[in-house]
Amino acid sequence: MRIAAREDLPALPEVERAAGEAFRELGMAAVADDDLPSLAELAGYQRDGRAWVHLEDGRPVGYLLVAVVDGHAHVEQVSVHPDHARRGIGRRLLEAARRWAVEQGLTKLSLTTFAEVPWNGPYYARLGFSVLPEDRWGPGLRAIRAAEAARGLDSWPRVVMSTEVGDDHRWLIEHE
Repeated sequence: MRIAAREDLPALPEVERAAGEAFRELGMAAVADDDLPSLAELAGYQRDGRAWVHLEDGRPVGYLLVAVVDGHAHVEQVSVHPDHARRGIGRRLLEAARRWAVEQGLTKLSLTTFAEVPWNGPYYARLGFSVLPEDRWGPGLRAIRAAEAARGLDSWPRVVMSTEVGDDHRWLIEHE
């Protein structure tokens, strides 16, 4: 696990596309076919030190992008190639985002996700995230949700979730 390097970026859309295929099996082909991030978008995260990769045999098999939204760290994307799923890679990527948030002096980590997809909402709940009610969303989260709705992602129940990040490592250990 490390901060993404420029040479990692071309592999990231492939990881996301492969990870998205699992949605097709749930009748969510629109999610599987959703637009992939451009290399320019990925480069912005990479240049700012807000992109992490997990490597296997020197090649990215998982990645995470984080931004600051409404004064909190926000996971823009986390994807793990299905050939490497269920090995704790996603959890380790989220831990990297948590550590980054602490280093930035931020207290919360948020994300948007599908409420009922097993590797989405229920997974994040097991890691200590909880649903953030709409009346607690700031303008940034509202804009993210509006953009998701415009892309058709609200065809399935979607939620904002968040967790306190703290400045210790209990977050990762307590939710293994």
